[in-house]
Amino acid sequence: MSDLLTAVCLVLILEGLLPFASPSAWREAMRQLATLDDKTLRTFGGACMLAGLILLNFVKQ
Repeated sequence: MSDLLTAVCLVLILEGLLPFASPSAWREAMRQLATLDDKTLRTFGGACMLAGLILLNFVKQ
């Protein structure tokens, strides 16, 4: 359970970096993402999850 909470905390930190450092760039990126179709967003989300799983596998070995 501790590892899960640590992971959630790290996600929150990483998610907050760009809006904190450059709010205007973050806002523009969100504006552009909002214009993408569902298939493109799902593909991007799936690729991110796959990359995360692969990286986690390397880190945990």
